[in-house]
Formats: sequence, structure tokens, C-alpha cells
Amino acid sequence: MDKSIFDITFQNTDTVSKIVVGLERISEAFRALLWEYAKTIGLSPIQIQILIFVAYHKEHLCTVSHLAKEFNLTKPTISDAVKALEKKGMISKHKTLVDSRSYFIVLTGEGKKTVSATEHFANPIRTQVAQFDQEKQESLLSTINTLIYKLNRTSILSVQRTCFGCKFYQKNKEDHYCNLIKTTLSNKDIRLDCPEFEESA
Repeated sequence: MDKSIFDITFQNTDTVSKIVVGLERISEAFRALLWEYAKTIGLSPIQIQILIFVAYHKEHLCTVSHLAKEFNLTKPTISDAVKALEKKGMISKHKTLVDSRSYFIVLTGEGKKTVSATEHFANPIRTQVAQFDQEKQESLLSTINTLIYKLNRTSILSVQRTCFGCKFYQKNKEDHYCNLIKTTLSNKDIRLDCPEFEESA
């Protein structure tokens, strides 16, 4: 039977376990910062995340179905959060042309103000990462991109929009290439969330 990564004796002798536990600690920092902002404005963390997501993504991604996949939550959970945001006057629902029963979410003026007040909640983490030299930043970005892609391919993450999973992405020996913009990409050019992303077959 495999040893648990949370077994301290084993963890201290296993590099992979240390990395996984380290990622857990970083996710805790992210959640703690988000909760801190949520408490000050009377919203839940997922409501803040929905508002920020809607602010920066195309309307076809701003539906209850997609948001449930995006945040790995159930449709009823997202639907409840959306209803609460609508009640607070922060979003409005627009029916889709394809199906009159479905709708996409749009920010109101109040919603945009809330995004402006909350969207920088993760800046304390950014500040620390910004202190790494360029080589470390690019190495970390490459590792994160690859990990997200692999977690998606094993169905642990429902959604990913990294270059590695896009139909326009091509690997030429050591180089990355985007067939949409016809450009060679460096490691730092690889995107985590590309607006032109189309999933590869």
C-alpha cells in the first residue's frame, strides 16, 4: 500500500509529496485571501469568483452549466450563487438565442464596482512570485501549465484553456507554435487561460 503524502516521516523523504503538500498550502493561502475579501463585502467566495470570471470571459462561457464545470461545483450550487447575485443587483440574466430556457450572465454597474473592489485579492501572492528571477518564473509557469493540462486529461480538472490542450498548439522539437497567430511561442508566452482556446481532438 502506498504511503500517505500526509505521513510526515514519509513526506520528509519524498520530494513529490513535499511538492503536492506545498501546492495544498498555496491553495489555502488563496482561499484565505478570498475569504478575507468576502467577509468585508458580504458575499461568498464563489460569488466573488463568479463576478470576476464573468468580467473577463466571453458570454458563451458565462452560463450556469459552464460555471459549474469551471469551478468544479454542481449546477444547483452555482445557480444559488447566481440567484443571490441577481438579488443583490450585481448581475442580470440574458436569454441565449439558441435556447430560450438557458441564459448567460452579464455584470450590472454594481457588479462591475464589486469586481473593481475585489479582483486584486490575490495580489499578496503575486507580489511574492514577482520577486523570483525571470528564469524561475518561466520554469514555474511551465510546470503549472503542464500540471493543469495533465490534471484535465485525467478528468481531475473539468476545464482548462492552456495552450497545451488547444487545437492551434503545435510542438516543434523544443519550440512551441500557435497556428492561429502563426507565431513561435516562448515558455513565458504559453497561456493559462486563452480567449481563443479551442480544445484539440
